[in-house]
Amino acid sequence: MAQIPPEMVELPRSGIRALMDLAWAQPGPVLRLEVGQPDRIPPDHIRQAMADSVMAGETKYTPNAGIPELREACAAKLRIVNGIEVEPSQVLVTAGSMQGLSLAILGLTTAGDEILVPDPGWPNYDMAARIACTRPVAYPLDAENGYLPDPATIEPLITDRTRMLIVNSPSNPLGTVIDRSHLEQLCELADRYDLWLLADECYDQIVFEADVAPSVAPLSPDRVVSVHSFSKTYAMTGLRVAYVSGPPQVVETLTKMQEAMVACVNGPAQKAALAALEGPQDFIVEMRDTYRRRRDMAVAAAEELGLAHHRPEGAFYLWLPLGSRIGDPMEFCRRLVVEHGVAVAPGSTFGDRGQGAVRVSLAAAEEDIVSGLERIAAALSD
Repeated sequence: MAQIPPEMVELPRSGIRALMDLAWAQPGPVLRLEVGQPDRIPPDHIRQAMADSVMAGETKYTPNAGIPELREACAAKLRIVNGIEVEPSQVLVTAGSMQGLSLAILGLTTAGDEILVPDPGWPNYDMAARIACTRPVAYPLDAENGYLPDPATIEPLITDRTRMLIVNSPSNPLGTVIDRSHLEQLCELADRYDLWLLADECYDQIVFEADVAPSVAPLSPDRVVSVHSFSKTYAMTGLRVAYVSGPPQVVETLTKMQEAMVACVNGPAQKAALAALEGPQDFIVEMRDTYRRRRDMAVAAAEELGLAHHRPEGAFYLWLPLGSRIGDPMEFCRRLVVEHGVAVAPGSTFGDRGQGAVRVSLAAAEEDIVSGLERIAAALSD
């Protein structure tokens, strides 16, 4: 019998999804604070644009790189909002940011290469690197340094096989926003060792002390590939539309690869994305204010309950480094679901430095967030 490659059999599953399945299986209600999914639906004009596209019969193939008008709108948004100067031809529309990230990893590395990934960091970076037959190498994000990437600790991890450095700002799971000074240092490091910089900026407009998080691409446009998404900003997670931008030859290469992976992105969903960019932007401001209010409320509740926490500057997560008293994070989170009716993400799924921590999603009703933190505190007292 033909065999599945062992490296794919051994591919670790995200602990977030495992907790989701456990929560779904419970006979009673569970507070859902484990997944990063906005608790809102897209504004009317976005949903209407998709419905109109379907009813107009726009259900055929679209260009591999995306419909021209959406690529133009994405390029305009990148220029105006992020300060990234690209032509529409330097934009590739992808089926969500995960597909865009995976495409960039496959297109810019070779089997056996090494990729530097943040720890704690989104577990899908590690998974995508392994699927591409590359080796993920974790670089530390430590509380002592505000969970910001430090070139002094990254540089010793670089070998002659290192090809890429993944940077995520605002961070999932930490909520940290990398300032321009640190981004400049990372660019200098990438220049010195001739590395690609893959910038995951899908939470770019969900920041609490500014309108947008600083982008790294303007600092080193010839080696940065940026990934942005509609999922979080416009609550379009299930529509699966994102966009990759970068040097012309990179986007040209990834566009060829796109045909073999997904052929093209859902046409009506692209029309919804176009409406999102061209329509009113008050939804972004409203959701940013909502997440900021939830952040402040969650931080206050954590302080009152005596829960160690990191105050996020962006995204919509609260990182709780609770220490050794929780034991194995996955088992602790399983117990939270079964015995306390609350689901959160185990810190260990975000890397070795997530041991002793859990991630709480703030994309939920405020009363659920407070109640969830109370249940975590109660579980620690059991």
